[in-house]
Amino acid sequence: MPEHNTIASAVPVLETSRLRLRGFRADDFDGWFAMSRLPAYHRYFTPEPMPAEEVWKLLLRSAGHWAIMGYGFWAVEEKASGCFVGGIGFLSLKRALDPPLGEAPEIGWVLDPAVHGLGYATEGVEAALAWGQQHFGPVRTVCIIHPENEPSLRLAHKFGYREYARTTYHEQPIVLLERPGE
Repeated sequence: MPEHNTIASAVPVLETSRLRLRGFRADDFDGWFAMSRLPAYHRYFTPEPMPAEEVWKLLLRSAGHWAIMGYGFWAVEEKASGCFVGGIGFLSLKRALDPPLGEAPEIGWVLDPAVHGLGYATEGVEAALAWGQQHFGPVRTVCIIHPENEPSLRLAHKFGYREYARTTYHEQPIVLLERPGE
């Protein structure tokens, strides 16, 4: 396997006081797979942990999204330790939802339960939204969140996302939220 990952090096690196948001690398797999096994991680996505193959596909999708769309998810790395602690970014997945998300970039975040409550999600989402404002301009962005995921709903509200519909996705209830372009 080549040591230099050209896609990861093409992804802009964002830095906050405690985090580095960077392109995904193959060596992020072990951390993401371990994180995905934890019920506190997957409970709002799937009833069971994802198999290794699905986690690998997510990593590949996250890396490839940048090549196709010019934006995507960043791997979130803790600066102090250099450890992978999650992913934050924008997606365009053409989800089959009613009502549809349309062409609006969809923001998302998922962090290792070991770092929940440390403010990392706030730091990372703030950096991603600032990048999005520069990259997309003043456009509407959206997110989907399980209605029982109170911490994520609070975070979305903190950044100006407001509920506009409720529906189901992959047999799970979800809240659709939007943030108008500023």
